[in-house]
Amino acid sequence: MTSKLKVNILADGGDNAILTSDGSGSLTINNAGLKMTPAFAAKMSAAQSISNDTSTKIAYNSEVYDTDSAYDHSSNYRFTVPSGKAGKYFIGASIRSGSITDQKKITMNLFVNGSEVAEHYAQVASSNGGEQYTIGVFKTFNLSAGDYIEVFVLHQSGGSVSFSSSSSIGSYFYGYRIGT
Repeated sequence: MTSKLKVNILADGGDNAILTSDGSGSLTINNAGLKMTPAFAAKMSAAQSISNDTSTKIAYNSEVYDTDSAYDHSSNYRFTVPSGKAGKYFIGASIRSGSITDQKKITMNLFVNGSEVAEHYAQVASSNGGEQYTIGVFKTFNLSAGDYIEVFVLHQSGGSVSFSSSSSIGSYFYGYRIGT
């Protein structure tokens, strides 16, 4: 027994045709319906000093890629959902601390339209000085056109800390659309 599925258009959740048929067996594949764009990745090109116990926006100022020119790497350091690109997004960020002594707490936050929506923190009790930490935060979001996302970091180590831009360790901000 053979099963048959007869359709002339296979579409994603919206009106984007992924696969079409002319009815005689000829299929056309629309790869654009399968792409996870917009997509962006940015990193820090220089270390950033952050004062103790002060929430500070991270300047991911060097684009790795930006498919829709939706990431501002020169002044606001934010990703803004382009017109017509609303949907579900995967967003993540990481940062590497400089030397932190004694009490060690680092909090990393994602903000959407100026409001905190995701947080991750690391806290280590150690009397060793000069330790470095990498922390990350990631989450999926349902975003509308015009929504923007930013990354903030707060640490409590007693003094200013220089956060790393080392490309081998990684301080990155990235994201891509995963569906409509």
